[in-house]
Amino acid sequence: MGKVHILPQEVISKIAAGEIIERPASVIKELIENSLDAESTNIEINLKAGGKSLIQVKDNGCGIDEDDIEKIFFRHATSKITNIEDIYRMQSLGFRGEALYSIASISDVTLRSKVISAGLGKEIHIRGGEKLSIQPVNMSVGTEIEVRELFFNTPARKKFLKADSTELNQILNTFIPYALFYYTCRFILNHNSKKLLDLTEHPSWITRISDVLNLNREYLIEESLELSENINIHLILGDINIKRPRKDLQFIFINKRPVQNRSLNFHLNQAYRIIFPPEINPFFAVSITIPPQEVDVNIHPTKREVKIKDELQLSSLLRKTCEEILKKKSSPKQIVEISYPFEEIERLTSEENLTFDTIKEDRKNQYSLETNSYKDNEAQKQLLWETPNIKNLKIKLSCARFLGIFIRKYIVLESESSLLIVDQHAADERITYERYIKQIEMGKVEIQFLLTPIIIPLTPQELVIWEAINNTLEEIGFITSLWDKENIALHGYPQLIKEPKLSLQHLLDGEERTNFDKDTLAKQACHNSLTAGYEINKEQAEHIIKELINCNQPITCPHGRPTVLEIPESLLDKQFLRK
Repeated sequence: MGKVHILPQEVISKIAAGEIIERPASVIKELIENSLDAESTNIEINLKAGGKSLIQVKDNGCGIDEDDIEKIFFRHATSKITNIEDIYRMQSLGFRGEALYSIASISDVTLRSKVISAGLGKEIHIRGGEKLSIQPVNMSVGTEIEVRELFFNTPARKKFLKADSTELNQILNTFIPYALFYYTCRFILNHNSKKLLDLTEHPSWITRISDVLNLNREYLIEESLELSENINIHLILGDINIKRPRKDLQFIFINKRPVQNRSLNFHLNQAYRIIFPPEINPFFAVSITIPPQEVDVNIHPTKREVKIKDELQLSSLLRKTCEEILKKKSSPKQIVEISYPFEEIERLTSEENLTFDTIKEDRKNQYSLETNSYKDNEAQKQLLWETPNIKNLKIKLSCARFLGIFIRKYIVLESESSLLIVDQHAADERITYERYIKQIEMGKVEIQFLLTPIIIPLTPQELVIWEAINNTLEEIGFITSLWDKENIALHGYPQLIKEPKLSLQHLLDGEERTNFDKDTLAKQACHNSLTAGYEINKEQAEHIIKELINCNQPITCPHGRPTVLEIPESLLDKQFLRK
């Protein structure tokens, strides 16, 4: 008997829905695109519980004809295409007729719509893909759709939804690109009956971007030009004054559609290397108009990614263009305040809590000052030089002799048969972090209060995170308050933190988090303790080494980067071709 069978329709519909609808943000994306395709000039979104309980989208678009009100919930029911060639001439945001079918199969949906020529609108109620009712309704021209109980009949998918604040942040990440680009449309976003955004019509793209993202317009560079005969671009680039800890404010639009494209994103970021080191991320918004037949928007179920004909050529041309614009209109300079990327290395646990003083006493039994070498004990040498643990590192550092500082970044020490290179930034981060976390655990964080608060502009995503962790921020020493709807005021910060504004930006960087525990936030706050490039003298360097030895975990900084690199004599001999 054969093993292959055809899946039931209800299973097929839920699998298909899973490809399109991953979380509430996916619903928002599809419904906003439908509203924009309907030529709406006013779109209002109401949410409850991060969209898990309710997603309501109301628009003033052209509406849905009453004869089509049921058809739009059938799979692949669309007015946009009739044959395969139409896909490659596509100008609208949606076209495959999957969105409403997928949404209705995994939620409770009520849709009301009215066209201008009709006296009454039509209302349809569908739950889990089954029509419950359809009736006339009195309403204004446009469409209103309510999505409740998302994933009510797919519990496996529902349990993977995150906290309300996390889902709301994902919705903002989806919502904002559309709100940025369609600046002539009014967007309203409410959550739990609280108005988060009310974006009226703006006169230009740059003013909408400046308003929504809370960026100083003086720091934005705008250019429109023709790259080739069929390709036009509209660029808004942040200058050297806009620095981001993540690539969270980078937007690419192709034929009015917000998209992801690795090649374009890579080359746009590379263009900024003339003014930023790799660890600093810029802001940019790029709109590309290209013949639709040269773009394939059908390669991803949610149309997030697109494929472009001659993609590499376009990317290279765009990069050169951006470099020229930045050279002419931005002031290139070397940035020294950077947070370094790292490869995850294994964290080693401490064998014992060794301090500088205990090692100093203990090494008298191991080290001969007269011969300036360790006693001839092979087992001991193996323990000291070959076993990578904290005790050995502390002993090596305590015995090492200071040689100098290389390019204001690395402290160079001479050990018995090796060189020790200490990353001053990583080492100081470890020292600061351990002091800081001790103060937090004791509930005695030393705070530097400000006579005049520092006003910090926030994006909508950062504001959501600030509201979620404000109480925890105060517990770890950051005293903040809401200044107005777009800014917070910093009234005090931990004395150990040298750059409080940058530290706070790391804490509110928009990254999706599953928790906001004090230890995680403390690590983020210490990202910029002593920056590489800061000049220190011999006494300061030796003090850093002493403090590092007194740390519980001196091998890495709080984020996992190594603090010390050892170059053994044998490696140098090998490089110089010595036997």
